[in-house]
Amino acid sequence: MQVQELVGIVPWTFIAQICNLFIQMYLIKRFLFKPINEMLEKRRAAADAEITDAEAAKKEANAIKEEYEQNMQEAKAKANEILESARKTATLQSEKIVKEASEQAAALKNKAEKEIAQEKKKAVNEVKGEIGGIAMDIAGKVIEREINEKDHEKLIDEFISNVGEAS
Repeated sequence: MQVQELVGIVPWTFIAQICNLFIQMYLIKRFLFKPINEMLEKRRAAADAEITDAEAAKKEANAIKEEYEQNMQEAKAKANEILESARKTATLQSEKIVKEASEQAAALKNKAEKEIAQEKKKAVNEVKGEIGGIAMDIAGKVIEREINEKDHEKLIDEFISNVGEAS
């Protein structure tokens, strides 16, 4: 009886299988791994380029952000300067308006005081004239004699001076 060998090594088959393995590895390396490695290298290069571009874009964005922040600070400073200038202008204008108003009020007051003084003088003169006339009538009746013009003026002046001292 013959025993069948389940596991056996046939030298020519073993050599053929080894050669077949080497040929398969060469073909796989040549036609499969090389294109796959080239494709992976292209992807790696594209990814590196995208990372480099992203870093450049990030740097550019940071530069733009810094410029924006600087412009905002300048704008705020300029706005504050404009506000301060407007406040100063408003203060100067209000002071000018108040000064003009006080000058006008003082001028009106002086004018009113002058008018009052003139009216007072006018009233005093009218009263003096009336009092002088009344005094002459009274004096003429009391004395019952005629007074000449010179005596008349003397009496009026004395009376007016007495009335002026009393008021």
